[in-house]
Amino acid sequence: MRKFNHPVKPTIVVFDLGKVLLDFDYSIAGRRIAAQSKMPAAAVQKFLDQTPLLHRYETGLLTRQEFFEMVCAQTGFRGDINEFSGHFADIFTEMPEMTALHAAIRRKGIPTYIFSNTNDLAVEHVRRAFPFFANFDGYILSHEVGAMKPAAKIYDALENMSSRRGAEILYIDDRRENIDAGAARGWRTILQIDPARTRAEVEKLGLLD
Repeated sequence: MRKFNHPVKPTIVVFDLGKVLLDFDYSIAGRRIAAQSKMPAAAVQKFLDQTPLLHRYETGLLTRQEFFEMVCAQTGFRGDINEFSGHFADIFTEMPEMTALHAAIRRKGIPTYIFSNTNDLAVEHVRRAFPFFANFDGYILSHEVGAMKPAAKIYDALENMSSRRGAEILYIDDRRENIDAGAARGWRTILQIDPARTRAEVEKLGLLD
């Protein structure tokens, strides 16, 4: 891996969404969908979270309707697409220490971006349920870009949207492989382990008082 010196102070902060700003739990969706299915909750959860189907949906290879129909075919789900959408997407809880950190960064006038492997159902729900989500300068979403982290294409999309490169970018994510891909491009990175540690790292970079 190339090594970079970082004399430049970050001028934007890029946030992953899941496990950084919002916690999530696919077992919630598994239980709700299973209640109207032929498949037990644990099997539904595994199907949603650990098969190529979700990856295809989150890279834009499947439409919402196609994803719904494939889930129904596998699980025997008996509800309509609106019921499914609510069950599938309403799995998030806000991480208040992290949304407060985002708000503090915004108050300093620093642009912020969402950079997420996600799908249109989740984004639609999050936009409706969590007001903080509206307060970003841009959104780089895998299902729109057609690539998921750590693929280079989605990192290119962030750089192109923000017009920033290298150490101008501070990137916060909970997955090591995603952070490593950013670091390889010269981005400043913070691996999210707990919110207090993340805030301390942001303060060390001089982005907060």
